[in-house]
Amino acid sequence: MAHEPKIGVYICHCGTNIAGVIDVEALRSFAEALPGVSVARTYIYMCSEPGQKLVKDDIEAGLVDRVVIAACSPRLHEPTFRRVLEEAGLNPYMLEFANIREHSSWVHMEEPERALRVAEDLIRMAVAKAALLEPEEAVEVPIGRRALVIGGGIAGISAALDLADAGFEVYLVEKSPSIGGHMAQLDKTFPTMDCAQCILTPKMVDVARHPNIRLLTYSEVVGVDGYVGNFKVRILKKPRHVDSDRCTACGECAKVCPVEIQDEFNLGFSWRKAIYIPFPQAVPSAYVLDEDACLGLTPLACGECLKACQAEAINLDEAPEEIEVKVDTIIVAIGFEPYCPLDDEEYGYGRYEDVLTALEMERLLNASGPTGGKVVRPSDGEVPKKIAYIQCVGSRSLRPGHAPYCSRICCMFAIKQALELKEKIPGVDVWIFYTDIRAFGKGYEEFYWRAQEAGVRFVRGRVAEVWRDRGGKLVVRAEDTLTGRILEEPFDMVVLAIGLRPPEDAKKLAEMLKIPLGPDGFFLEAHPKLRPVDTVVDGIFVCGACQGPKDIVDTVAQAKAAASSAMALMAKGKLVIEPFFATVVDVERCRGCGRCEEACEFGAISLEERGGRLVAQVNETLCKGCGACRVACPTGALSVKHFTDEQIKAQILAALASS
Repeated sequence: MAHEPKIGVYICHCGTNIAGVIDVEALRSFAEALPGVSVARTYIYMCSEPGQKLVKDDIEAGLVDRVVIAACSPRLHEPTFRRVLEEAGLNPYMLEFANIREHSSWVHMEEPERALRVAEDLIRMAVAKAALLEPEEAVEVPIGRRALVIGGGIAGISAALDLADAGFEVYLVEKSPSIGGHMAQLDKTFPTMDCAQCILTPKMVDVARHPNIRLLTYSEVVGVDGYVGNFKVRILKKPRHVDSDRCTACGECAKVCPVEIQDEFNLGFSWRKAIYIPFPQAVPSAYVLDEDACLGLTPLACGECLKACQAEAINLDEAPEEIEVKVDTIIVAIGFEPYCPLDDEEYGYGRYEDVLTALEMERLLNASGPTGGKVVRPSDGEVPKKIAYIQCVGSRSLRPGHAPYCSRICCMFAIKQALELKEKIPGVDVWIFYTDIRAFGKGYEEFYWRAQEAGVRFVRGRVAEVWRDRGGKLVVRAEDTLTGRILEEPFDMVVLAIGLRPPEDAKKLAEMLKIPLGPDGFFLEAHPKLRPVDTVVDGIFVCGACQGPKDIVDTVAQAKAAASSAMALMAKGKLVIEPFFATVVDVERCRGCGRCEEACEFGAISLEERGGRLVAQVNETLCKGCGACRVACPTGALSVKHFTDEQIKAQILAALASS
């Protein structure tokens, strides 16, 4: 016969977060009278060392064999109290939380009596479940030392180098012909005005030369199966038609190529051949053949590049190749997409040649850009004397197609370019029309002041319209909200500070990896404060602008955090999985209908043959204990550990007992 449970209820004051609203002594008296409760105590900070000692002492004294912590969110302190139970000799899963802060005191700050009633309900429910808790054992998964980094921008490069320098084997996959990402298109970086390529190029070269990194450019992840410690990743290597090891980057092939198309790296301001090198500092430093632009992949169709290549590096017969690699952890660093302002017709982008995006202006400012760093108007090649910047284009707006969030980099990006223009064009007049200047980083406010001192004009107000007058000038109409005046000011050029958007591949990759996207379309972290680079899937991490808009400084910091998290996991050689997973409790009941398999978003359930019939099998490593399979199961063959039907029913009955 099972013995009666001895439940200890420990109520935290949480300073005044809880005790400032709820009468904790009245709550303690209520808890003490509940069936099965042997001890009920309060303490000002239950998570502190003295608070933890209260719990430990009661367990060691034999007064308690199940614990209810009535405090804040279990996301904060559940691991803390599991350790307390384990150190005291009790199974760590004989623990239940009642969140009386977020679910009671913070909700009913002006209603202390109601807050007390809600807290009583929460504790009654927790005690009812605690009485039915059973000891559980965590599952250990072996983990090796191989990592996959998806994306070769500054985030992916930084993460890959940190992992490789620590002795881990890294696969770095980039879908473009070269690594570098958007940072490779930049001239300078704010607020230090360092040369972007001077920072980036050495790191790109280090990636190519590192013995622990296998670089896969012009490649794409097309499938991911498995789980932490055993991810099987399928990668499609697109044909470059040029052997990177043989190619000397002499450029003779491009000289004879008869095809010319707009260069996407220079955003259409220059032309490239069908066989080309993406940019001068590209890694690998080798040419690539654009199949879509080529006149034909046979010598009979053209073959001029083949004849010109003395290194015999060109192979027109090269075909796509799919490879499979096995890795233990994955870091997603696929960057962002710049907003396209074609739908913002009021600004004239796409209608007036001299209305550019900030990224297009960046290419004009860049010494390796299409104009050699000379800023000229696209319409006539003249040097502009007066330039307007329009901030928040596509951001901070509820208009359809726009984003409600701040893209973070746009203010500093415009200020950086304004200072560059002041250096390059003597006497140039630069105006920045802004909503709010957000100078959030180290040295950013001082950078803003520097622009003001340099004579950059800041006008607070949204631009309503841009049009061309009879003299060929671009007229900007806006309200100066600080003075209340309506301005109609002529300019030679207008630059749109466009926002950041989720990468176009985000949804497809999220489905492959079984990780969620947030409502903004960026990858969603497990917890914004406690686990900012983790995802809900063990062993998969995110970093950089694919997780949300951020500048280079924060991107690199987050990349290092993701690399460190992956290292910490792989260095242990194992991962401990919480035992809150689904299990087939009654094999005879299972009829192999497959509904549980369909309901599982994590691919944790499969149907396997056993005794001549199909039976559901649960991969404990992949399972997240969401319970969707249990709901879908028509026979009750499945259950979720720590959240059994009996435990949930007990909580429901306890909740109803107060009504």
